[in-house]
Amino acid sequence: MAANSSNTGSKSSSSTGGKQSGPSAEQVVATFQKMRQEQRNLASKAAEMEMEMNEHSLVIETLKDVDASRKCFRLVGGVLVERTVKEVLPALENHKEQISKIIESLNTKMQSKGRELTEYRERYNIRLVGEGEGEAQNQSAASSGDSEGGGSKSAAGVLVS
Repeated sequence: MAANSSNTGSKSSSSTGGKQSGPSAEQVVATFQKMRQEQRNLASKAAEMEMEMNEHSLVIETLKDVDASRKCFRLVGGVLVERTVKEVLPALENHKEQISKIIESLNTKMQSKGRELTEYRERYNIRLVGEGEGEAQNQSAASSGDSEGGGSKSAAGVLVS
């Protein structure tokens, strides 16, 4: 994914007018892209764990109706081991519970990363390509009329694809 950036230093909220001592537009875009990728990775991992938990649920539901002394096979660390349903079922339920906790943790991290990303977007006035064009023009025309919180905006607006 290529990132396009444009420096719009003609905002009325700029007090310095010159080059700021903060990060350049390219650095802002790179950091923003990195943060977005981290959030995508968390979402991907959460989805993967969700699928694994669903598989565990399916196996658990299937094994509940089976005789406890019946032998079954379980893949442990790449090795297929022979066990009984009575031995495997509690281990599967425990593993499913652990996966559930991991998913909960990943979702919490993802929400935290989303808040961090939003704060970063607001701090550097980042707009995504394809985001409401009219909305972006309204924001630049009236810098304090929005319900976004009305904090001081950065002088440089960054456009990210």
